[in-house]
Parts: sequence; structure tokens; C-alpha cells
Amino acid sequence: MANPQKAKGSDAKHGKIVLKPTYEVVNIVASAELHVTLDLYNLARLSRDIDYEPEQFPGAIFKVYDPKAALLLFNTGKIICTGAKTVEDVKKAVDHAVQLVKKYYEVYGK
Repeated sequence: MANPQKAKGSDAKHGKIVLKPTYEVVNIVASAELHVTLDLYNLARLSRDIDYEPEQFPGAIFKVYDPKAALLLFNTGKIICTGAKTVEDVKKAVDHAVQLVKKYYEVYGK
């Protein structure tokens, strides 16, 4: 067991340990709502970056590479964003989904 008086940040004079944690954001999880019903099957047909296996999971997994994040798309129009490092990255990643949904409406006219 380490001697607490020799630990970094310790107060040897009073035998107290002073902890000064540092923080780093490495992953943000956020949710968004598109307010439309999504056709996950046909969305997945529009992009190779979407994996949709409804037998395994009810949502489609949309991998975004710039910024690096993963979006879980649900047919209710809800989105869960994981892996983003900043709020701005979340917004950019969700915007990729918005652009894909717009493309869907252009192609399928639904």
C-alpha cells in the first residue's frame, strides 16, 4: 500500500491527502427528435453507412465519420448520438441524418 504522505498533492504537514482530479470529455451521449416517422429499411438502402437489422435491434445504426460518432435512428424519428466529443460534433452528426432524411424524401417522395 502506498504511503499517503508521499502521494502527489498530499499535505505532509497535516497528514491529509488533497485530491485534485482532472477531467476530459471523451464521449457525449445526446438525443434528438426529427418529428417524422422514419422508414429505416429504405434509409439503409440510401447509405452504406447505415446498418439495419430489425431482427437484432429495432433501430438503424448510422456511422458518421466526420465528426466521428454513431447515431441510432428509430422509426419514431428519435435519434441517439453517441461517441461525439463536443456539442458541436453532436449537431454536425445529427445534421448528417437530417440530410439523409431529406435525400430519402427526394428519392421516395414520401
